Amino acid sequence: MVSTTDSSQLSERSLYLFKALVEHFIDDGAPVGSRTLSKDSDLNLSPASIRNVMADLEDFGLLHSPHTSAGRVPTAKGYRLFVDNLLRVNDLKSAEVEKIAREMAPENDYSSLMQRTSSMLSDITQLAGVVMLPRTSQSKLQHIEFVSLSSNRVLVILVVNDREVQNRIIKTAKHYSSSELQQVSNYLNEIFAGKDLKVVRASILDELEKMKEEVSQSMQSAIEMAQTAFTSDDTNNESDDLLFSGQTNLMDLAELSDVEKLKKLFETFNQKRDILHLLEQAINADGMQIFIGEESGYDVLDNCSVVTSPYEVDGEILGVLGVIGPTRMHYERVIPIVDITAKMLGIALNSKN
Repeated sequence: MVSTTDSSQLSERSLYLFKALVEHFIDDGAPVGSRTLSKDSDLNLSPASIRNVMADLEDFGLLHSPHTSAGRVPTAKGYRLFVDNLLRVNDLKSAEVEKIAREMAPENDYSSLMQRTSSMLSDITQLAGVVMLPRTSQSKLQHIEFVSLSSNRVLVILVVNDREVQNRIIKTAKHYSSSELQQVSNYLNEIFAGKDLKVVRASILDELEKMKEEVSQSMQSAIEMAQTAFTSDDTNNESDDLLFSGQTNLMDLAELSDVEKLKKLFETFNQKRDILHLLEQAINADGMQIFIGEESGYDVLDNCSVVTSPYEVDGEILGVLGVIGPTRMHYERVIPIVDITAKMLGIALNSKN
């Protein structure tokens, strides 16, 4: 974990110079030298005096020099001091707020709303957007329906927790008529509606065994078919809890351009596990969480920052969304975008109740 420095340990002059250096570096991406900072009229310091202050800041672990003759750049510890004590978060322009509101307009297609949220975060920040799908203490099955498709395929529609609609297509050993599928839907809804999905998965085989003598062979095979709707990877795979957008935006950033590092970062996006664990930390904390560099605990994210905010419905936190980018990101802009998007997603989900 990155140790922190109390801003009270630094003089007002040191803090001002440090803030100016971080802002220069975020804007330009090039190590900042004393000559650059000496041009700041408010500093009124000679390059030699500035070099002395920079040396002190380096001793505190807030800056480092990537090359012997180069200027200085912030460390993860330096960014933490900057974000916690020196950053002034900007209000979003009204046009940006309106754009977010339009994208977050409530609609019945739950999956589309979540995907749009991830894409919008990416588009507006030009970084990578991520959304953790809602997690409630229980996933209660409200309704199940089967729709016969061409050949031996069936569309399964699961309505969970009143607001979440899950669709998947399963292949069957035989063709089922619409009336057979309707009969199975009615039977399963009568038994399982209102029960937790985990309970449904665990008990559907037991229920099938109990009713063998009560239903026809055709009905038995249809219910066995329906079992795959509850035991498929779609309902069990944790990696499907995350939606990413805009990962390729990170390829254009100099600090993330190392081919090997970029490859490992994209593998992390594909596997999702580490990102999911990081967001689970965020969902268990209060309010917005910002992980800077090695604070994430994952080496692959050492050059990245993750800005997250939870979204909630009726006071219950359902999930987390955020933006992943380089440590050299415009925090003053990204933070309010993530914050207002989380609030609007909660409003959109609440309106679907």
